[in-house]
Parts: sequence; C-alpha cells; structure tokens
Amino acid sequence: MAAGCEEVHACSEEEQDEAADAEEAMLWPIQEALERQTLQIGASACGATAVVDVLRALGVDVTPERADQCVRTRLRRNDSPLPDYLLSRSQAGATHTQLIQGAEDASQGQVTGRFFHFHPRRRAKLVPWLSKWIRKGAVPVATMNMQVAVPEGEEVPDAWHHQLIFGVTSNAVFMTNPLDLVSEEEVHQRLCSESVLLIQRQDVLQRLTSDCCLSSLSESHTDPRWKALDVEGQVRQMALEEEQEQDRATLTHITIPAAYSSGITLFTLRHTDLGQELLNAPQLPLA
Repeated sequence: MAAGCEEVHACSEEEQDEAADAEEAMLWPIQEALERQTLQIGASACGATAVVDVLRALGVDVTPERADQCVRTRLRRNDSPLPDYLLSRSQAGATHTQLIQGAEDASQGQVTGRFFHFHPRRRAKLVPWLSKWIRKGAVPVATMNMQVAVPEGEEVPDAWHHQLIFGVTSNAVFMTNPLDLVSEEEVHQRLCSESVLLIQRQDVLQRLTSDCCLSSLSESHTDPRWKALDVEGQVRQMALEEEQEQDRATLTHITIPAAYSSGITLFTLRHTDLGQELLNAPQLPLA
C-alpha cells in the first residue's frame, strides 16, 4: 500500500513538473531583457516605452521620440485649476487603443495589436494563456491598475502602468520598465480592475481654491461616470474634513473615472499567419 502511494505521489510530481515546463515561455532570457529593455522615456510615457520594446522584439527599430509621437502620450496639466487637473489625470498617459495605433503608425503598418479585456473577470488562467501566445511569437503588454493589490505598508501608487511582458513561468510573470518578476495572482488582480483612478488628498487640496467651480465636475463632462462617482461630493467632503481639522481624515483619496481599460494587448507582425490568428481570436469568456 505504501509503495503504491509513493508511486502515485512521484507520478503526480512529475506531472506537475511537466505542467510547469509547458507554461514557461520567454521572449528573452533575463540577462538579455536587462540589456534590451527601454526605461521610462518621459513623463506618463510608460505606454510609448512599452511600444519601443514591442517593435524591437518584432524586428522593427524606432526611436523613443518617434514612438512617443505616434502613441500621442497625454500629460498631466499640473498647473490647471482643480476640475481641469482632474480631467487631465483621468486621461494622462495612453490607453491600449493609443498603443495599438502608435505601434501601427511607428512601424508603418508592419505591426498590429489586439486588446483582450480582463475586466470583468474572465474564465482564463493568465500564465497558460500568455505562454501559448508568447510561444507563437506574440509580444504582450499589460495595462494594469497599480493601485490594486498594493503590498501592506507600501504607499498607493498614483497611476496605472503599461509593462511589456517578456516571459512567464509556472505562476509568475516577467516584465520590463522596471525589470520585475511578479506573481500571477498579483498581476491578475491588477489586470482585473474597474476603470477608476485614485487621486491623493494633497493633489486635490493644493488646487482647491475659493473660486473653483466644483459643479463642473458633475455637469460639464460627457462621461456620466463623473456624476455617478459623485466626484464633486468627494471633493466637498475632503474640503470639509480639512476645514474641521480632523485628526484622521476619512478620505485619503478621491476616486475619478479613468480612460484606461485593464487587460493585455498582444502585438505581432500584421501580414503573417499569426497576425491573422490574433485578429480573429475571440475575447476571453466571462467568468
């Protein structure tokens, strides 16, 4: 009986090793990724930075300036009154649509991309799914809400982030800008996020002046989410807490709509079998 159990256990471990090997896929070895990766090329330009490396991975060299120009990175309007500042924050950087268009323009049509939503939650295992596409030659870029799954004790980041994924292993994901190895669970949480952005208390209060028209936060936007999230009410509550000089403020952030969608964009050369397969691939099914 004992021998039989040991045999079953040994077989199970072997199967687990095979499964882990099947999930592993790398565009570059780690040392090569360290040498090849492009570090942030400018303010809010993580998307354009990822596009530079996507194109290089696919054999198309472009300058960072050209990539940024094609992606059309949006900047924060830090000197604007609060309503316009918040609007700029909701759009700063780039969306996956801008990344796809930017890669196509910078490569003169050689490269195409396809975005796969991960929110609402999808019925897919992230690492095996990525492994399948990487092995075929696709280059993934994650669009993640970095304000989700923040390790305990660390400060909440103030932005979303685009990162090229250069490999996966058993239950972890390798990314560039910065070079990082992140657990599958953590990446998945950041990929499965509503399109919202947290704005730090000090960023709101330092731009809140007596002549600030807060009603514009609800009335002038075409996006109904500004009203649904009651951004105006959040700002008023934060201002009230400041006036009352509460020892511990309830609102450390306000929540505003974000232009970004969380998920993975896969890039490949357009005029290839893989390019056609990618463009014809269905969205991942809802969980």
